[in-house]
Amino acid sequence: MAETFTPSGRPLWAEIDLDALAYNLRFLKARAGKAQIAAVVKANAYGHGAVGISRFLLEEGVDALAVVSTEEALQLRRAGITAPILVMGPTPPQDAPHLVELEVIPTIASYEGALALAEAAAQRGKVQPVHLKVDTGLNRFGLPPNEAVALAQAIRQMASLRLEGLFTHFASAEEGDKDYTIDQFRHFMNVCLQIPWVNLRHVANTATIIDMPELCLEMARPGLGLYGYLPPGMAASLDLRPVLSLKARLMRIIDVPAGQTVSYGRTWQAQRPSRVGLVPCGYADGLPRALSNRGWMLVRGQRAPIVGRICMDMTLIDITHIPHAQVGDEVVIIGRQGEEEVSAEHIAFLCDTIVYEVLSGIGPRVPRVFIKGGQVKAIETFAPAFQQYATTLIPRGRS
Repeated sequence: MAETFTPSGRPLWAEIDLDALAYNLRFLKARAGKAQIAAVVKANAYGHGAVGISRFLLEEGVDALAVVSTEEALQLRRAGITAPILVMGPTPPQDAPHLVELEVIPTIASYEGALALAEAAAQRGKVQPVHLKVDTGLNRFGLPPNEAVALAQAIRQMASLRLEGLFTHFASAEEGDKDYTIDQFRHFMNVCLQIPWVNLRHVANTATIIDMPELCLEMARPGLGLYGYLPPGMAASLDLRPVLSLKARLMRIIDVPAGQTVSYGRTWQAQRPSRVGLVPCGYADGLPRALSNRGWMLVRGQRAPIVGRICMDMTLIDITHIPHAQVGDEVVIIGRQGEEEVSAEHIAFLCDTIVYEVLSGIGPRVPRVFIKGGQVKAIETFAPAFQQYATTLIPRGRS
């Protein structure tokens, strides 16, 4: 079993299980067959820590990384990552020089964007690879099929651009009814037939890799599945392993007399003399305020209900029924402790949202502690000045 640690400073951290990540990657790669893997690490790797996740996935053999913005690509390049990075989202024309200098692969969805990249690449004596996104029915970002073909032909005439790939994104691949997904795929393949000089095509997200692996083509783009969860609507029968646990330590225990209230708005009143624990995690850290008086955390293997309103930086839990709980005890906010578990999926259910929002909402001030084989391998913090300080880890027993 892995040792349980507390980073120096505020006792709140996310543990990233690299063994679980490797397991999920192997599962998805097996489903994707011969397709290359572009691991989706946008939104700070769905809240898991983009730099640490990217480095590990590259060690495990992924072919490329996928982000959504110039800023996300810059973060990875500044961390020394040299692998191919696909920027899947829209980028303004003024980003073109930066994209060329970063040697990343932008997504094109307009003639103006293509021209800006062509000019920036020509000025630097480079040939810039790009991917073209086709909107086949999500109606969000990309070009309709006929316009995509026309732009591809225009790009072919630009000496400083090379159209390396074509892709689309499915609107409902996770649904049981696959008719719309199949229709989108047919539209996409019709476009590909008209652009035969491009031989790197990708459409498959996690849901597609699992349910329709025959659509993986030359490259697949797993996202949520890497981190151990399935998209809403899919049967939760697959043995994916959640990668992230969110943990803290009890910072204070308050004796609350019967009849007294706690936290803002006085929404919870003690019905008996109560012991209430202070947890240094609030909505600024990504704990949904909608869990106020609804959710629970785990202390000494038991559920401790959240009482009162969740605050920006702190949350209160009822530990009256856990008499041996003491300051310094580990609190599991997301994850498993003993026989109990609080999953990100359950939090999403209680908050009427999706697991994507719960995971990606975990804030940047929460250190990410990367663990492999029970040992801490790296730590990511939002403040570089705090990085060295945070690496002082205090063993606190075993979980």
